[in-house]
Amino acid sequence: MNRVLLVDDEQRMLDLLELYLKPHGFPCEKARSGLEALNKLDHTSYDLILLDVMMKDMDGFETCRHIREKSNVPIMMITAKDQKHDILQGLKLGADDYITKPFDEDILLARMKALLRRGPEQNKIVMNDLVWNEEAHQLHYDNKEIHLTPKEFKLLGLLLNRPNQVYDRNYLLERVWGFDSNTEGRTIDSHVRNVREKIRKHGYPIDRHLKTIWGVGYKWEN
Repeated sequence: MNRVLLVDDEQRMLDLLELYLKPHGFPCEKARSGLEALNKLDHTSYDLILLDVMMKDMDGFETCRHIREKSNVPIMMITAKDQKHDILQGLKLGADDYITKPFDEDILLARMKALLRRGPEQNKIVMNDLVWNEEAHQLHYDNKEIHLTPKEFKLLGLLLNRPNQVYDRNYLLERVWGFDSNTEGRTIDSHVRNVREKIRKHGYPIDRHLKTIWGVGYKWEN
């Protein structure tokens, strides 16, 4: 059974979601705030999080950002907003999917199941025979391991996880080094340079894929 964490500051919505999901074999836990959700994540593992955007104190965007600092659990954001900007903001912060209220129960269930099918594969990313394995914390090409530092490994994983998306240096700094880091953008540049050199030595055509976007940051191009 897949354990789901429901995050919404409206008790009525939490109860309604549980009413939808429980008969379909989804045991649910509830959190009335982003902070409560983060506290639960410190003590319990979940297979999926349904996260409302419009919450007081800490909204869904900020909650999503903090969740991604500690977990790769699939996140579906649920909100009344359907503007393109809000959808893109949620996805940029690490959400995996987005559904707007009012939603159809069958569509919600189908999209949840699709995310859960993808879940185990999130631990392994394969790009043209380059294999990034989060669980083993290893990178392989042509059946040979490429040794990266923990920061290099995490940085590469972020880029591989969303091909063709441009990440600015500040975002990469926040995700890899944390919000309170005094690290500067030049550190990102030096780590990317090291990643390129290490992968290039193993014969992988890294320069075709790991692209510098001048004045902005980096992206992985398929």
